[in-house]
Amino acid sequence: MYSLPTNTEAVIFDCDGLLVNTEACWTVAEAAVFAEHGHPFGPEQKALVIGRTVEAAGDAMAQYLGRPGAGAELAVELLGRVRKELFQGAAALPGAAELVRACRAAVPIAVASNSPRELLDTALWSAGLADCFTHSFAADEVRSPKPAPELYLTACETLGVFPKRSVAFEDSATGIASARAAGLYVAVVPSLPGVDLDHDWLGTSLAEPELQDWARQLGHGTVC
Repeated sequence: MYSLPTNTEAVIFDCDGLLVNTEACWTVAEAAVFAEHGHPFGPEQKALVIGRTVEAAGDAMAQYLGRPGAGAELAVELLGRVRKELFQGAAALPGAAELVRACRAAVPIAVASNSPRELLDTALWSAGLADCFTHSFAADEVRSPKPAPELYLTACETLGVFPKRSVAFEDSATGIASARAAGLYVAVVPSLPGVDLDHDWLGTSLAEPELQDWARQLGHGTVC
């Protein structure tokens, strides 16, 4: 269960729901879209859209709502609502800032997010994490965002590291699939409780002492 290598060459973080509490913003926006079309929004509906790009979430909502072909329209509506929620601010999740800084002190780090650049920058800035990252990669900057591996492969290439010697931190099945396809180790803090997710390390928070211990050991060539 706990098998993150400390000879890791780079650490790449997802953003939404992992570093920054933006999932609350997304949930409010998603629930409003569903309500606008006469449908409730709960864990089942959240599972349809979590971790997806805005476009993919729009398509998933269109299919669920019985509105084939309306994906682009729903994506625009969702983006506008998320933008409004994020404008009010989103905080860093527990342990995020400390873990990011500990990792940065030892190895190259980056963010690979399925959000568009606009929302990614807003989230990192709002949480006070923007200055921690020299490199970040957004969904609208690659041809195939998550669950395809391109975001993680692009991040590793830019950082000059091998994916198989890098660790991804994720919170959703979509992101995990992307990291796995790229060949990274995967540490997971799920946004949705009670889901069974593929992982090399699984925890309930980035604030877990074990992660801080692992970050301090980076580069020592062992496994925690």
